[in-house]
Amino acid sequence: MRKQQLARPFGLTVVAAVIGLGSIALPVAAATGGQPGSNKAAPTNSAYIVQMADMPVSAYKGDIKGYNATKPRKGQKIDPNAPAVVSYMAYLSAKHDRALAGVGASKKLYTYGYVFNGFAADLSPAQAEKMAQMPGVLAVTKDVARSRDTATTPAFLGLSGPTGVWASTGATGENVVIGIVDGGVWPEHPSFSDRTGSNGNASKDGKLSYQQLPGWNGKCVPGEAFAGSDCNQKLIGARYYNSGWGGNAGIDAQLPWEYNSPRDFGGHGTHTATTSGGNANVQATGAAGVFGNVSGIAPRARIASYKVCWETGAGGSCFTTDSVAAIDQAVADGVDVINFSISGSRTNFRDPVEIAFLFAADAGIFVAASAGNSGPTTSTVAHPGPWLTTVAAGTHNRDGAGSVTLGNGVTYPGASVATPVSAPLIDAMAAGLPGANPTNLALCTTAEDAGTAGLPAGASTVVLDPAKVAGKIVVCQRGVTARVNKSLAVQQAGGVGMVLFNSPDSSLNADFHFVPTVHVSQASGLAIKTYAATAGATAAIAKASIVTNAPAPLTASFSSRGPLLAGNGDMLKPDLIAPGQDVLAGVAPPGNSGRLFDLYSGTSMSSPHVAGLAALFKQKFPSWSPMAIKSALMTTGTDVLDGGTPAPNTNPVLIFRQGAGHVSPAAAMNPGLVYDAGWNDWISFLCGVQPGGGCAGVTPMDPSNLNVASIAIGDMAGNQTVTRRLTNVSGAPVTVSAALTGLTGMTATVTPATLTLQPGETKPFTVAFANVSAVPGSYAGGQLTWSGGAVKVRSPIVVRPVALAAPAQVSGSYSVTFGYNGPFSATARGLVPAVLTAGTVSDDPTDSSCSLESPNAQKIAVAVPADTTYARFSLFDADVSAGADIDLCVFAGTTLVGASGTGTSAEEVNLTNPTAGSYTVVVQGWGVAGSSPFKLHTWLLGNTAAGNMTVTAPANAVVSQIGQIGISTSGLAAGTKYLGSVVYGGTSGLPAPTIVRIDN
Repeated sequence: MRKQQLARPFGLTVVAAVIGLGSIALPVAAATGGQPGSNKAAPTNSAYIVQMADMPVSAYKGDIKGYNATKPRKGQKIDPNAPAVVSYMAYLSAKHDRALAGVGASKKLYTYGYVFNGFAADLSPAQAEKMAQMPGVLAVTKDVARSRDTATTPAFLGLSGPTGVWASTGATGENVVIGIVDGGVWPEHPSFSDRTGSNGNASKDGKLSYQQLPGWNGKCVPGEAFAGSDCNQKLIGARYYNSGWGGNAGIDAQLPWEYNSPRDFGGHGTHTATTSGGNANVQATGAAGVFGNVSGIAPRARIASYKVCWETGAGGSCFTTDSVAAIDQAVADGVDVINFSISGSRTNFRDPVEIAFLFAADAGIFVAASAGNSGPTTSTVAHPGPWLTTVAAGTHNRDGAGSVTLGNGVTYPGASVATPVSAPLIDAMAAGLPGANPTNLALCTTAEDAGTAGLPAGASTVVLDPAKVAGKIVVCQRGVTARVNKSLAVQQAGGVGMVLFNSPDSSLNADFHFVPTVHVSQASGLAIKTYAATAGATAAIAKASIVTNAPAPLTASFSSRGPLLAGNGDMLKPDLIAPGQDVLAGVAPPGNSGRLFDLYSGTSMSSPHVAGLAALFKQKFPSWSPMAIKSALMTTGTDVLDGGTPAPNTNPVLIFRQGAGHVSPAAAMNPGLVYDAGWNDWISFLCGVQPGGGCAGVTPMDPSNLNVASIAIGDMAGNQTVTRRLTNVSGAPVTVSAALTGLTGMTATVTPATLTLQPGETKPFTVAFANVSAVPGSYAGGQLTWSGGAVKVRSPIVVRPVALAAPAQVSGSYSVTFGYNGPFSATARGLVPAVLTAGTVSDDPTDSSCSLESPNAQKIAVAVPADTTYARFSLFDADVSAGADIDLCVFAGTTLVGASGTGTSAEEVNLTNPTAGSYTVVVQGWGVAGSSPFKLHTWLLGNTAAGNMTVTAPANAVVSQIGQIGISTSGLAAGTKYLGSVVYGGTSGLPAPTIVRIDN
């Protein structure tokens, strides 16, 4: 969807980790007017990102007369002040201005040019459409607001201690710059102090300042409550980006509580920065003091903060226009590593952020990005780009352990950092005010949470009755609102403790609550609720203890996982997994009830762990490419314990959770062999998996052949051979042999089975897969291990055999690949002509997501008969007013079953085998000048042929052979759009019918 709804509700005051689209919920002070409120829709604007064809500075090789090359040599950084760079940037900017003028627009928000050639500008839909047709324009993308998807984990990762990585290798991130593209920074935090040479970054002789750091060009940009002097030898750069909001004026008008500066309000940016590179051995304060000292993963690294995320009443929003600007500038400033704990595309390798990271990686920048917090649902992983490292979230061995003992003597363990309390026990469902909504009551909803995130407002926005709650421990259900907001509601009603229970089961989290709290499982919670209903029920919450022997790592339940939607399954994401649940790190006091340290959970927290590890590599191995570092971390990973010990690491379910496995820094520092890749590989991959601009003259690659440290095949028809290359980085000759495990029902052969590589040498190998008895349509998992001497590197494998590889939609004859031997048939359904419904729709002034309640929307009733195999509802730009942006959504009764909201009026909703019944198609004027005509095209395809389409096909299938499917038509009316399908037969496991769309 173009307009992304953020699902991170605010509470009255600080809240810590929650599981939702973002990783934390943020604070709201009670009715001050100057703090975030609730009931805010996802922000939108009229900005578009325009990508131009010329190479950005990081990749320009000097092929334009009069402009010298600007691509930095290997190991060097961009110098934005170099005459060649200044001249070429001016050349790019002038072309941007001409393109903008060519569509009659003038408001340019950003000029990009260092790692992304293009600009951001306010455009009407008509101007955006015209821009997309201009020569030299590769893509025009509507701006979107994305959500944000710290550290006592160094000991768990084997970094600290006398034999840890820091001591044994000397790698602490010294003088490596980590760029944090996030929500800003709290510069006074002790984790950023530079007052001592042993724990900060002040030079021991007092002579070298960060402005003199080789290759550093960054600045500390002053702003509201932030002076240039707030930077120091540790925090060496800070910038902020808010043009997506309309600049400073837009922030002041829409988010008056925010700082128009690099200063962090909510704490997310400070948390990710201190996790990746905070100082070593900083004493945690406040409620977190019980945990002792806190260290970043790369404690001697420098930090540069780029604020692109701004706290709204519904969560943190980060416009893509601002993010691309920050990434572009960060590379020009001279960062070595970028952490991006912000959500991203699940389907588009050409998303502007992914493309900016493509060029950043080509410039030698390691990028870590969060996988997303939409687990445990499958195929929710984001950031598909193979040139960056996508990080899932796991648990770690430190935990707050507590319990609650009921008056009947039964004790239930749980997660807790509570102080002890004993009191009468009451279930929230029995503690409501008259008229309180039962849903809100069960969730212990605060007044500010009521009516948000889909919750009903009820008769009262305050749900707990102080007369019933005062002096009691309250049983509350987890879900929808922030966990600690629930304890806040209990405190506000006079309660003295809380038992929080899962429903359904999920992670157990030891948060800093407002009253003593223990977090228990669903089964325990239901038993406690039953007891609470008895007369005289009491409970005693025990004093919690900090343990460091919790079974770990396990996959955090919220962590997004594969299979990846982008690339048809031919790329494995996430790449790896790192600690991301209950991570302690620094935060900003305004958003955390005055605290400087807090526990957050999310892939937002796992990503900076990997960014910090990359900083250690950048110091230890400055000549290594980002992909060599990524490979080292992947091939030395260990398995999560989700399936027990030892973990069933050939189970594809586990592989789609952990990727290559959990990071193991000590082993990664000496992998021996790496899978490396660079620009030519990435462009061939991109043009193979998602052809488009920039592919002229490029030989496309089967995406399964990209040289990454994993193997993924999403549609293997019979057999397939993939290629890989290994490079020896050990400094000595290496001889290794291949071993394969798993892949039930398949055969796999590695050729050659043994490799001998001299130092620095690269050699290829192939893996030939063939399906023997694996069920078509289901993934098989496995592991490929190369070992010999001290070298052992492992790569995960996921392969999905199919009985037939066929395109999803065609407009004429096409080819298929067979995955079995035996009879085969291809049968026509349709073609059926579109049923046209003409109308006029007026503009929706709310610009909200398409719904049955959208103002001015047109609602069209459609009766879907029995035996309908496929329904399609479409709008076309040719049928509307020039530049109109009309959206489409479809409801079965009151249930949304499909929606389409692009930046134009080209919309499409498809339903496969829809249930017979009455449907409502909503046509919404999302961006219309007054009103616009439209024509809704509806196709209801049955299960029979219409006599106007003939399909020819081979009578027999032969494994791995290509077959031709012929399509011919007759009797079609001119000017009519038809829809049909080709149904396959002959064996089980054949794919869904291929849709045939013919515009006559």
